[in-house]
Amino acid sequence: MAQINFGGVLENVVTREEFTLEKAREVLKNETVAVIGDGWVEGDNLFEIEEACKRATIIQYLLSDAGQIASWPVIKPFLTKGKALYFSHGFGITFHEKTGIVPPADVDVILVAPKGSGTSLRRLFVNGKGLNSSYAVFQDATGNAHNRVLALGIGVGSGYLFETDFKKEVYSDLTGERGILMGALAGLFEAQFNILREKGHSPSEAFNETVEELTQSLMPLVAENGMDWMFANTSVTAQRGALDWKGKFRDATAPVFRDLYDSVASGKEAARVIAEGSKPEYRENLEKELKEIRESELWQAGAAVRKLRP
Repeated sequence: MAQINFGGVLENVVTREEFTLEKAREVLKNETVAVIGDGWVEGDNLFEIEEACKRATIIQYLLSDAGQIASWPVIKPFLTKGKALYFSHGFGITFHEKTGIVPPADVDVILVAPKGSGTSLRRLFVNGKGLNSSYAVFQDATGNAHNRVLALGIGVGSGYLFETDFKKEVYSDLTGERGILMGALAGLFEAQFNILREKGHSPSEAFNETVEELTQSLMPLVAENGMDWMFANTSVTAQRGALDWKGKFRDATAPVFRDLYDSVASGKEAARVIAEGSKPEYRENLEKELKEIRESELWQAGAAVRKLRP
């Protein structure tokens, strides 16, 4: 385990160099891993949940949060002594009063949470790269939970692994999804696009200045070099404006992020997810919401811009 300086704070991380893929294979060589989720081929590697869990020594419980709640009575009888229950999200365990997910005491309960989508994780792994992941051990019944979780974390394609716990993972994840990763970003897109349109700018101009330049040009450079590099390598006009307005946006949004985190920590967000996700009409209502976004002028302009990319 290596100590890395993250902005003046030393954190323990596990890298591929110290916990190699070969070491992961050695740890897992006598394990049978069942992935409870999508993407399998019937007649080849697809089994009934009961059969998969019976065969497994490690059960990767990768259904949606609502799916985990619904399937828990099916899964739980197969969590026999010495097995491991693996999550990619801390929701079910952290909010167990609402989900009913309480594992028996004689199984390992572990988590690896890649910081990105499953499709990105697989694509990067195939290309010899990886997404960074958090990992956690909620319950070490066998004395081997740490080796199991690190081996699985490296095995699924993590760039490096940083330690957390189930509660911190779900609090940060729900805040991030609702905040800068999706909710806040989508809201900021809409706000700037709408103001530009109100002021007479064309849909193409408003979209390019709001979304296209950010996603296609600036964010890859920020990811590669950092925000200070981006400020240093733009015009004086852009530098001065960004530096002058950065604090205003930070101060204006900080109360919203604080309210958001408090809502997550209180369990209100989890309760809403469970209540809405369990409604039989949820998918139908979701499609209505997505249709409204898809057919908005902002994202209709986006569809046109994407078609024009070389």
